Amino acid sequence: MPMQDPPAVELHGITKRFPGVVANKDIEITVRRGTVHAIVGENGAGKSTLMKILYGVQQPDEGTIAVDGTTMALKSPTDAIKAGIGMVFQHFMLADNLTVLENVVLGAERLHGIGDAARAEITRISQAYGLGVDPDDLVADLGVGRRQRVEILKVLYRGARIVILDEPTAVLVPQEVEELFENLRGLTAEGLTVIFISHKLDEVLSVADEITVVRRGTTVRQGVDPKGVTARQLAELMVGSALPSPETEDSTVTDRVVLEIAGVRLAGAPGSPDLLDDVTLSIHAGEVLGIAGVEGNGQAELVEVVMGMRDATAGRVILAGTDITDWQTREIREAGVGYIPEDRHRHGMLLEAPLWENVILGHQTEKPNLRGGLIDAAAARRDTEQIVRDYDVRTPSIAVMAESLSGGNQQKLIIGREMRHRPKVLLAAHPTRGVDVGAQAAIWGHIKQARRDGLAVLLVSADLDELVGLSDTIRVMLRGRLSGDFDPATVTREDLGAAMTGAKEEQA
Repeated sequence: MPMQDPPAVELHGITKRFPGVVANKDIEITVRRGTVHAIVGENGAGKSTLMKILYGVQQPDEGTIAVDGTTMALKSPTDAIKAGIGMVFQHFMLADNLTVLENVVLGAERLHGIGDAARAEITRISQAYGLGVDPDDLVADLGVGRRQRVEILKVLYRGARIVILDEPTAVLVPQEVEELFENLRGLTAEGLTVIFISHKLDEVLSVADEITVVRRGTTVRQGVDPKGVTARQLAELMVGSALPSPETEDSTVTDRVVLEIAGVRLAGAPGSPDLLDDVTLSIHAGEVLGIAGVEGNGQAELVEVVMGMRDATAGRVILAGTDITDWQTREIREAGVGYIPEDRHRHGMLLEAPLWENVILGHQTEKPNLRGGLIDAAAARRDTEQIVRDYDVRTPSIAVMAESLSGGNQQKLIIGREMRHRPKVLLAAHPTRGVDVGAQAAIWGHIKQARRDGLAVLLVSADLDELVGLSDTIRVMLRGRLSGDFDPATVTREDLGAAMTGAKEEQA
């Protein structure tokens, strides 16, 4: 009887504790060689900690790691690289001002030098795995899909036989996701092993050979065959309970207009088209108005104009009958406009500040954060404790730094902060981007409750299921202009897709 190859990776009894929290507890994972093995779980389920342990960034408190049948201690990424493990992080680590070749050889100059031999090796790897990478391209000129392929090439150049991909599709458009999956199939066909961490269950089901589900830091199911499970069943394994859907209940739309945008224009750079072109819309109390569109068509600029972060070239913004076009952002916030920003790290949080300080942000002139002209830290802490309870923010303490929270928990904290001040209008830009299905369902629930309570919501999202499920009306933004109304009850994804790409205009 032929000997069976040992697994590429075996993690046995892995446990990792941090002050106040157990990130991993008794994790068991077996990854077969030459396969794509997906690891799925909620934000904060311990996936990233587990991969940092496998890559030598952190050491486990208990448990063993075996690579190709040999038990080893991985004390650093250097040890992991020597063992044939490479990791592509969610946030790319490339220098924009260097070429592909310079980025790839940086720190690995001893392998093939920095000249023709290195260029030849990069070209060989690129051709062998169908990566389509040119060593002389400047990284600054590459889109995110090609940058990701450079990151994959970088770990292969260092001899990786096991490639860890952490949330690799978070920044890719659908066509780039397809290209990535083709590349992954090319890697495994050549005998490499891919460990794929993701929230996007439909993608996991389409690319993985096997799936391991982790929940609250421990393995709840391993060796799941993607052919024998649905995305919904997988999601329920992840969160441990049945999931709600984004569908809203009966209409709560009133006839009271809360936010009106009239003829807003925002000029582009000289010689370029307008970023916003005669945008007019109104949102009523109890209404969610969804804005669909491919990113870069003016959605972000529209939100920034309403928030006072940009000055409109023409047109008016009216809140509950008051013209706020020329108001400062602080005044707009104080008047009752809540804001969930598209990029929570740039516009929503101070990552190196504790949670209770983050809850003050944007509301530092309002109760309970202010008393007698000074910040009331004790009241802000009590408020933060309440948000953590009400919004299921998973954290050992409100004193930990915001950067220590998973993405989904950061997002729940921001939403809790905005909702605690009972806004009249909520501008929600991609409110569930990068969060897992459990946090996504919770955020949908909060938006639905706010709608029932009479809040007016402007929802900008790239998730068509979210838009159709939550919105009372959908409009599409293309090249800075808004389409007519679409009824979520009858619109199809094809209709929205055609409007988003301009296919409807071409047919006309």
